[in-house]
Parts: sequence; C-alpha cells; structure tokens
Amino acid sequence: MWKKYLFLTKPGILFGNFITTLGGFFLAAQGSIDCLLLLLTLIGTTLVVASGCVVNNVIDQDIDQKMQRTMNRALVKKTISPTVALVYALVLGLIGFGMLWFYINAYAFLFAVIGFVVYVGFYSLWSKRTTIHQTVIGSISGASPPVIGYTAVSHHFDIAALLLFVAYALWQMPHSWGIAIYRFDDYKNAGIPILPIARSVHRTKIESLIYVVLFTLAMNALYVYGYTNIIFLVICNLLCAYWFYIGILGFKAEDDQLWAKRFFLFSVILITVISLCFSFTFKSPAPFLPIF
Repeated sequence: MWKKYLFLTKPGILFGNFITTLGGFFLAAQGSIDCLLLLLTLIGTTLVVASGCVVNNVIDQDIDQKMQRTMNRALVKKTISPTVALVYALVLGLIGFGMLWFYINAYAFLFAVIGFVVYVGFYSLWSKRTTIHQTVIGSISGASPPVIGYTAVSHHFDIAALLLFVAYALWQMPHSWGIAIYRFDDYKNAGIPILPIARSVHRTKIESLIYVVLFTLAMNALYVYGYTNIIFLVICNLLCAYWFYIGILGFKAEDDQLWAKRFFLFSVILITVISLCFSFTFKSPAPFLPIF
C-alpha cells in the first residue's frame, strides 16, 4: 500500500527537484557544506514538492484516465480516495513548509510558496487545460527549488539566485516539449493544448532550439558575473552544445517520438550534471550583488 502513496508524489519529479535544490545549495555554499542545513533544506523542499504533486494528481484525475502513461494511477483506479489524497498532501505540505520556515529562512519559505501556488493554482487548475502558455507558467514552479537551495545558504536574493531562477525556467521549456512530442498521442487524447499539439511539432522543434540557446546564455552569465569558474563554463557549454546538436537532428528525424525521447532524456542528464557541478565549479569568494 505504501507504494501507492509514494507514486502519488511522483518520485521522478521529486528526484529532479532534489537535484536542482542541491545545485542551488552547492553554488551558494562555495565548498563549505553545512550538512544539517543541507539535509533540512532537501527534506523540506522535497515534502513541499511532494504535496504539490499529490494535489496535482487529484486535480488531473479526468486527464490521467485518458493518457496511457497515467491511466493506472491510484486515484484513477480508485484505490486511494481524493479525500485521503488531499489529507496526505496537507500533511506533507505542513511539514515541508514548517521546516523551511522554522529551520531555514524566509527566503526559502517564500520561494517554496511561490512554486507551490504556481504549480497547483496557476498551472494545474488553470493553464494546463486552457492555454498554450502553460509551459511558461509551469516553469516558474520548476525554477523555484534551486533558488530555495541557494537562499537557504545565502540568506539573500542576489544576481546568482536570479540567474538560477531564469536559467532553470528556460530549461523547462524544451524539456517539457520533448516529453510532449514523445507522448504526443497521450497529450492529444487528453486535450492538453501544449505547443506540439496546439501548433505543430516542427514549430516546437524551432522554439526548443531558441530556448536551449537562451538557457545556455543564462548559465554563462553565472561565469560572467563571477559566480562560477572556467571549469563550469567549459562543462556547461559542451553539454549545451550537444543538446543543441540533438535538437538540430530533430529536423531530419524519421521518427519524431524516438528523437524526442532522446532529446528530453539528455535534458535530464544535462541539468543533473550542471547542478552537481556547482559543488566544485563555484568561484570563491563570490561577489555580493544583492537584489533584495
């Protein structure tokens, strides 16, 4: 039975946000890791994300039953009731938000709130079903965990935190569109107006390349502003160049779904490597360029 509750939290999303939270924490820590602070930040953030994912499952029951990859979820199969799921989400959320408020700081708590509200309210309840701009809106929630990790250490929101937020939000676009092309039939059957469905796969490939370039520039800005070293610059640009190369291959692909699978899987590898690289590619001492 515990597996049903675990999968209700979407472990894949939890792992992704766990890694990006690590990335932000590592960049701010500059090699001086407070293990207790790191543990509390990761647990608190993960619980908040888990809470949002459970609520999303409750909201998306009608959509999930139309998609092959989600039709066997516990709420669709009625093995867990929506009421129980919401109570579960409430408990996870209270513990997660409580940890960030009492044991981390107000900045981390604020961005956890922003990420949760955008994911549950603006994305799940509204934009996912109604607008082609859903991915842009959802990217805000996906960009919150690295900022939580960063501000947990820094206790301020500076240029680096802003660049992390922008870069991780930009990454969400081609990553999400890659999934949508790979699962094209699922999204079409569910009537979700994401870019490949609402416009075309060809246009999605073009816009994906644009966002890969913008993501690369945002990450490079961390070096320009003095937050990372030359090792980061080399690793980041090599990874982004290969991601761009895969994107170019998409225009010659005979099977769009196979290409899209490769494209979005590499996006996961890329963001994981870059996030973990912050543990040794920071530049110390980092400049103090506060925003608020």
